[in-house]
Amino acid sequence: MNSPLNRSINRRIFLASSAALTGGFAVQAATPAHAAPVTDRTPAPTLDLDIDVRQAARADPSEATLAEAAVLMRRGKLKSTELTEAYLERIERYDGTYQAYAEVIAENARAAARRADRTPAGRRLLHGIPLCIKDNYFTAGVPTRCNSLIFEDFVPDADATAVARLKSAGAFVLGKGQMGPLATTRATKPNGTVTTVNAWTPDDPSVDPGGSSTGPACAVAGRLASSSIGTQTGGSIVLPSNQQNLTGLKPTMGRVSIHGVIPLSFTRDHAGPLARDAMDAAIMLQVLAGPDAQDPRTLGLPAVPDLIRAATPVVARGGKVRLRRATRIGVPADFLSAQRELRTAFLTRLDAIPGVTLVDIAYPDDWALLTGTFNAARLAERTEPFRHWLRTDPTKFGVSLLSWLQGLMLSGDEWITAQRAKNHLLREVLDGVLTTSDVVLQTGPVPFDILGLPEIGFPIGFDGNGVPVGTILGGQPYEEDRLLEVTAAYQAVTDWHTRRPADPTPATARSFGAATARPRISAEEAAASSA
Repeated sequence: MNSPLNRSINRRIFLASSAALTGGFAVQAATPAHAAPVTDRTPAPTLDLDIDVRQAARADPSEATLAEAAVLMRRGKLKSTELTEAYLERIERYDGTYQAYAEVIAENARAAARRADRTPAGRRLLHGIPLCIKDNYFTAGVPTRCNSLIFEDFVPDADATAVARLKSAGAFVLGKGQMGPLATTRATKPNGTVTTVNAWTPDDPSVDPGGSSTGPACAVAGRLASSSIGTQTGGSIVLPSNQQNLTGLKPTMGRVSIHGVIPLSFTRDHAGPLARDAMDAAIMLQVLAGPDAQDPRTLGLPAVPDLIRAATPVVARGGKVRLRRATRIGVPADFLSAQRELRTAFLTRLDAIPGVTLVDIAYPDDWALLTGTFNAARLAERTEPFRHWLRTDPTKFGVSLLSWLQGLMLSGDEWITAQRAKNHLLREVLDGVLTTSDVVLQTGPVPFDILGLPEIGFPIGFDGNGVPVGTILGGQPYEEDRLLEVTAAYQAVTDWHTRRPADPTPATARSFGAATARPRISAEEAAASSA
């Protein structure tokens, strides 16, 4: 529980960890030139799980949430082979349009599913569950290209810690999710031609799918996987979730190891789940989180709380849903300011949940400067592990080259000034915004990305064009459980998260066969939208 004493201790640990990270004491995630084998000895969680399964999930395995699929398997109502074939059939039929996958390892997945069906589930949370893995995570024996010419022939001999933990909990890899080149923009080919679409608008590739983790997000939204893992440096977990009606959880810096993830920014890279609802996100993070000797930023942190309990709605006598703990939710004046009706409807529904207290908050006067101008410091960090390729063959960076060159141009004193600005921003948030609220509704992911604080994105409705709209909720250090409590309560009284996009039509699939079907972003556009 997050008592005042625990919160004070958590803040001290977080501040110490942030100072060490800024000072460069954390080890960069391994790149192929110096990859170390993963030696994860953390036992996989074995918590019990029991939920009601919707009729739609009973009728169609691809409709089932991760939690529903796990429960059906434990009850003998679903086999891993059936679930895997349901996804592979949809991939075969629709992924020519979605282009959510960079690589599908169908036969490996089928073999893993057969083994799962022959093995008792025990209490392993993810037994028999096939998952989509973003293509910047090392996967043993399976190409990890990071959608870049730099890694076009790279096949790791070991799994990233996150992948190893998912496997130890009983899951297996269905395929690698398409992504932005080197995790910088929305998913495109290295030359900038758009690949992955928003699953809700498959006939219009110009609609933003949300960021570099758009392949894993589209796979979950389009029912080509029940859950996936992505990475976030500038919003690429919560933004694809907002754009594609998912629940994405970016944990506190260090909660999940990024050992074996091809890096973008060593002070801002986070690994986390993209899921269909709060419970699925909780299950995934319960497995992923914990210390890893290969990633020093994960060591010495507070224990991982019971996230599955946090994501279980509390139903009071009479059937009314309430928050597990009373929670003050900070609401900035500009939250959803361009969508007033949606803002009003969302806040009204949220405020009606017992235990919620909405609190008006104001940003400090220097907020735009601290979260805007100084955000450019991230560009310098990405050049360090890739300097060799920048010197020998910059064409391998494709359409994203400009942002890498911008990083080279940033001077050392500018980077140091930006770190001072980050420390100032941290004080403004921890000693300002988060003193009057437990969690904060955000207008964008960048401030909490810069600081390494946790945030969750979840659906709250649709715009006038039928594109999903989500919100982002930011929290205190290591309080992912509080974010899940709020999200789970809101999802218990709404049904946005249960809605799925229509399947692509044959006409849409045919139109994408034309050479001019998909737009191409320029180097300037890539730099402007770079994570």
